Amino acid sequence: MRYAEITDRLQGLGGEKWEIHNLARALKATGIDVIELTIGEPDVPTPAPLLDLAKAGIDAGRLGYSNGRGEASLLAALAAKYTIRSGRPVTTDQIIALPGTQTALFATLLTLLGPGDEVIVGDPMYATYAGVIAATGARAVPVALRAERGFRIDPADVAPQITPRTRVLFLNTPHNPTGALLRPEDITGLGALARQHDLWILSDEVYEEMIFPGAVFHSPFDRAELADRVVVTSSISKSHAAPGFRSGWAVGPAEFATRLLPLAEAMLFGNQPFIADMTAAAISSPSPVAPGMAERYSRRSKLVRARLDGVLGMQVPLPEAGMFALVDIRALGVSGTDFARALLSQSHVAVMPGESFGEALKGWLRLSLTKEDALIEEACTRIIDYAKTLKGISA
Repeated sequence: MRYAEITDRLQGLGGEKWEIHNLARALKATGIDVIELTIGEPDVPTPAPLLDLAKAGIDAGRLGYSNGRGEASLLAALAAKYTIRSGRPVTTDQIIALPGTQTALFATLLTLLGPGDEVIVGDPMYATYAGVIAATGARAVPVALRAERGFRIDPADVAPQITPRTRVLFLNTPHNPTGALLRPEDITGLGALARQHDLWILSDEVYEEMIFPGAVFHSPFDRAELADRVVVTSSISKSHAAPGFRSGWAVGPAEFATRLLPLAEAMLFGNQPFIADMTAAAISSPSPVAPGMAERYSRRSKLVRARLDGVLGMQVPLPEAGMFALVDIRALGVSGTDFARALLSQSHVAVMPGESFGEALKGWLRLSLTKEDALIEEACTRIIDYAKTLKGISA
């Protein structure tokens, strides 16, 4: 039988990247006690007041069809949020509500790209980016995010990669998996390139409220001179510990939203009204759980660094935001994938190999910081013990 070309383009770009996570879940299902440091699952439940609002919406019958753009209350809340943040008027006709950041990214790229186009994206990148780009028929053009620069994309590295086929500069700040934050000078340089070459800037900002103490968030969306070319995607999955509700959005120029609308209607035709009501309330005031998560994840990243940095040549750069810490294990002479597989089978610790996020993280690991301190400590002990065996040292 025949299949659409999109299914060929996506071969190897789906669940394969989560092999270690899936293996860990299978081990846990057999009763083995695995320390799971793979995915970014918030370490607190969804706030009770938001659950109450969702339940109240269900009880009130907020279960009918919505529309392709989104519920009025949610659009108004998002417009207010981005108006306050950017300091310029943002209106509801600039917004499309969608089920989660992942859907927003897919719909946005499908609106901006077509076969033969090119997208410049940082390497490493979140594991699903390769798939959402490939789905459009466009080609990803990776630009290495260098550790010595704090994993921030460098406009000087971007410029030589721009061709007549380049359409989108795909940014992620705060960045997953590195925890890096763009600086104002980065945005200035990237914005100048975007204006010079008439490029869109897509900024995935799902970790916006996961900023560690002392760090500062900056967004290209908040630059008035870039208002005609920046699209932001985000959701309440991280900020409000509500990943299962799948409530996200895309915000950009009004013409962009108008162009995206028929696609959103063809795909989904609106989000659930009771979830929209809950989301509107969530983003209308500061998150009650994000500051605590940011403080804990910052503390745990320092714990990982204190335990692993310098041990047997391993290195641990400190993140500035997000839910993860990176560990450079290249000095151990083994790939991140091989290390992660053996660590899981022998020591029952599940971590993500850096190779799941791009060529630039070959020989690295990504550790989730969403488990309690004691489990992070124990995981580090097991990582050291396994690393010693690679060096012929008794654990």
